[in-house]
Amino acid sequence: MSNTTIKILAKQLNLSVATVSKALRDSYEISNETKQKVLTLAKELNYVPNPYASSLRKRVSNTIAVVLPEVADSFFSQAINGIESIAQDKGYHVLIYLTHENFVREEAILKEFQSGRVDGILISVSGETSQSDHIKNVMTSGIPIVFFDRVCEDVKTARVVTDDFECGYNATIHLAKQGCKKIAYLAAPSNLSISNNRMQGYKKALEELGYKNDDQEILYCGDDTAKDYENIKKLLKKENRPDGLIACVEKFTTDVYLACKDMNLSIPGDVKVISFTNLQTAPILNPSLTTITQPAFEMGQKAASVLFESLCKKKSDLKNETIVIPSVLHKRDSTA
Repeated sequence: MSNTTIKILAKQLNLSVATVSKALRDSYEISNETKQKVLTLAKELNYVPNPYASSLRKRVSNTIAVVLPEVADSFFSQAINGIESIAQDKGYHVLIYLTHENFVREEAILKEFQSGRVDGILISVSGETSQSDHIKNVMTSGIPIVFFDRVCEDVKTARVVTDDFECGYNATIHLAKQGCKKIAYLAAPSNLSISNNRMQGYKKALEELGYKNDDQEILYCGDDTAKDYENIKKLLKKENRPDGLIACVEKFTTDVYLACKDMNLSIPGDVKVISFTNLQTAPILNPSLTTITQPAFEMGQKAASVLFESLCKKKSDLKNETIVIPSVLHKRDSTA
């Protein structure tokens, strides 16, 4: 990204800085013709207004941004608590931005940060995010970014994750040990690193257990709950239906339980279920849910600590590293 300023615009247009500034603010003092020239060049040079520049030359904003796909998921609510616990000690404010799993919204949010609104960013990317130019642009402008949970592998910065591959592997092995012969994997969008890593663990376990590629049963689910519910029912209506299900994210669990209830399928008698979730109600569900529980609070804390270490050193370039905090398998009645 080019660090275009009002001075650069003014020089190229042979106008005064004051005239360009007024044109960008749509001032009545400037002719429409001049405004159009200024706006056209500003767009060509990817100019981003910086209303906070004068204050930022003297001080920092003491604010960090946390960009999340959603907050309904218990993982993200716990991660926010971990982030807040560090930010408060540092005297920083935390702004929460939701992308609602939408890439265009994520892109717009990141572009807004180029103006210097925040000192640093913690981000877990949306389910639609398949490229990272918008993130690299923010980093080029001097704002440090740390990924947690959902990451972009091609961005050279710090990433705080859990052992997703191992957890997918362990979940599959656990179901096999409990007697499952046909194990299905309910996957999130294919570009999400967490889903793919867990899926690779699932595939590796099946391979070691002697299963063939034809034995893999992968169902992609998304944000349309009604559609996911119907697709899960279709999966369970198959003649050679799965007797074990792995839900790679929390929100698929409700659809699985409802589908089994509506089809009079017993959990765990007919279908054994395991889910990646931090639901505190997992032990009191009927039956209680076997879970892969992520260290959400600790991941939030660690991601924030890494970011603040960078801010304290006044460095925007973070070490290109992956920090792994292991998850835990909690065995309960749904896989008994």
